[in-house]
Amino acid sequence: MKKIALILTLPLALSLVAVAAQKKDASKKSTESATSEQHVVLNPADLKWGDAPPGLPAGAKLAVLAGDPNKKGLFTVRLQTPAGYKVPPHTHPTAEHITVISGTFNIGTGDKFDEAAGKELGAGGYLVMPAGMKHYAWTPAETIIQVHGMGPFVIKYVNPADDPRNAKKE
Repeated sequence: MKKIALILTLPLALSLVAVAAQKKDASKKSTESATSEQHVVLNPADLKWGDAPPGLPAGAKLAVLAGDPNKKGLFTVRLQTPAGYKVPPHTHPTAEHITVISGTFNIGTGDKFDEAAGKELGAGGYLVMPAGMKHYAWTPAETIIQVHGMGPFVIKYVNPADDPRNAKKE
């Protein structure tokens, strides 16, 4: 009787071990694909520029280098701004990492736009804006910055009237 019970339970036990191993392997592959990066090699001429998202003031161009800023996960984008470009005070729910590629990028903190209180960064300059920190930016000449962080990228203006998405459509 014990032999029959052993013969019947052994395949069941092996099946359960196999199912658990498959689930673990599938979970590992899912985690690897969610956290591993793709191989990306881009020269400036390879970038595909398009209009910046509607949450930013008009006039800027955006190129996605890696990831998807609209989805959860790591992303890297470049933003090209024209001379005189200004982004009113705003926040993000995640940290924003910025590297100045070319031109001059000015950044200030607080809920009021005050150029005198800002800091100027030239090409090669870098900053980290922690999640939730109120800040604003402007570029006196055409500038390219690289932004990377964890998506989704969300911008919330301190003053809702500053949000270009709230502009009245003519």
